[in-house]
Amino acid sequence: MNRRALIGASLGIAAAGPARGLGAMLPATLPAPAQWERLAREVPGRLLPVRSPLVEARSRPGDPATAELFRNLTNPYFIGDDPALTQTLGWTDGWTSQPSARVLAATSAADVAAAVGFARRTGVRIVVKGGGHSYIGGSNAPDSLLVWTRRMEAIELHDAFVAEGAPAGTAPQPAVSLGAGVMWGRAYDAVTTRGGRYVQGGGCMTVGVAGLVQGGGFGSFSKRYGTGAAGLIEAEVVTADGRIRIANAHRDVDLFWALKGGGGGSFGVVTQMTLRTHDLPATFGAVMFDVTATSDAAWRDLVARVVELYRSSLFNPEWGEQIGFRERRLSVRMLFSGLSQAQAEATWQPLLAHLGARPGDYTVSQPMIAAFPAQRMWDPDFLRTLPGVIRHDDRPGARPRDAFWAQNGDEAGWVIHGYHSTWLPASLLAPSNSGRLVAALIEAAAHWGVTLHFNKGIAGATPEVRAACADTSTNPRLLDAFALAIVAGGEAPAWPGVAGHEPDMAGGRRDAAAMKAAFAPLEAISGPPASYVSETDYFHPRWSEAFWGANYPRLLAIKRRYDPGNMFRVHHGVGS
Repeated sequence: MNRRALIGASLGIAAAGPARGLGAMLPATLPAPAQWERLAREVPGRLLPVRSPLVEARSRPGDPATAELFRNLTNPYFIGDDPALTQTLGWTDGWTSQPSARVLAATSAADVAAAVGFARRTGVRIVVKGGGHSYIGGSNAPDSLLVWTRRMEAIELHDAFVAEGAPAGTAPQPAVSLGAGVMWGRAYDAVTTRGGRYVQGGGCMTVGVAGLVQGGGFGSFSKRYGTGAAGLIEAEVVTADGRIRIANAHRDVDLFWALKGGGGGSFGVVTQMTLRTHDLPATFGAVMFDVTATSDAAWRDLVARVVELYRSSLFNPEWGEQIGFRERRLSVRMLFSGLSQAQAEATWQPLLAHLGARPGDYTVSQPMIAAFPAQRMWDPDFLRTLPGVIRHDDRPGARPRDAFWAQNGDEAGWVIHGYHSTWLPASLLAPSNSGRLVAALIEAAAHWGVTLHFNKGIAGATPEVRAACADTSTNPRLLDAFALAIVAGGEAPAWPGVAGHEPDMAGGRRDAAAMKAAFAPLEAISGPPASYVSETDYFHPRWSEAFWGANYPRLLAIKRRYDPGNMFRVHHGVGS
């Protein structure tokens, strides 16, 4: 599903400065060649130089190879397979993706421990990358040692998993163990398509497992199954002292809690995660259509009716994903679970009938309402029969089952102009308050597109799901939120210094200002700052409060215990 209302043309980016916080660990120079050679002997064949195709493109801007590079930068698998690249290439006036000095292509926790020991001896900065989707630049830094977990992609399904250190008699549970380099599309294909089970991961198929869960991690059906963090049973993690730890509800309990939403790259290097799996419902399905209103009055009526429809019929565990608002245009991109097609059609029939009866006020695209067997939700063989739904990795020799949602292609290699998110409390749905919500959506949509992601708020979920999400380190505000409102945009792949492919500073700044204006009315009705750490503003002035709320002091204490020297640091991470 496309969440980011991408636009073309513009940007301007600046290199991010070093994080400050618990410790220095900023070397004056890179490690000496002899030091690199010592590490290379510890991890034979896996410590590699980094060659950036973007750096090379600066010297040959008109070469056909450069044009091919920027075409490939719309393929997230191409990006993910190159340690010099990141899925996001920068942020207007915020940061620019930069290659590391060396990359350790880790294949085991022992490799990661060797990298950590090297960093402790030399002071070189460590950067961790799995999927490489960090919007605020957490998976890259110049003059660093990149711990690249891409090759750690083992997947093991368990019928009866018991966490290490659990008391005798602990009931086993179905689970899946995923290496830190696994992407969610491959995880779903193994767990759901082949295994007939469900694991709560992310909506985007090329997001990495470890980063998503450490950020909290929402998927399309989180109101039914909870967040990715809530489903974590156990993690293998290398901490700053070089120890390989098993963190769960019985061992390193505080660290385990911090990994469940405290943000990636802050507490250690996760090498494997074991997540709870669930029975599949009979069906998953989708509802998609667009509506354009011809007048301000018709637009206000439409927004009000959609808010009421959500409150009365969609505010429950069966429905997830999003509805977008932009000027006088409404875009419905909703998914459902456990319903028949007839039930889904009946849910939307009153609104569609109302719109159809007023052709002078509304233009409605042909609605697509479809239910299908849940086991086929991420089956590439099934999805390729649906025109325009997915794209494949089209490189020669690519894995034939590697696919991604077609609209997510706009996010591959993008440069962000602005990104804002806030959780909206469920109290805004009450008839006495919904007028404020409607007015805010209309005001916001006049400046920029705003999308309500209903699956990214846990209000309306079952008591069991709410309890599991409460036992994570994500900002507790998500528990009472019916949706996460997102205002965001960016442009196609661009990088400074490559003629013909450079970001547009002026355009990016104009867009950023429009997004800020759009976000203001939503922020005004949402209460104290509350933003999702994985989809947020690089420049958020109250980031620790917004990302973690009342959980931040405990997270900071855990950071000081496990990483007193601040080896693991990212922009706006705990302790930065």
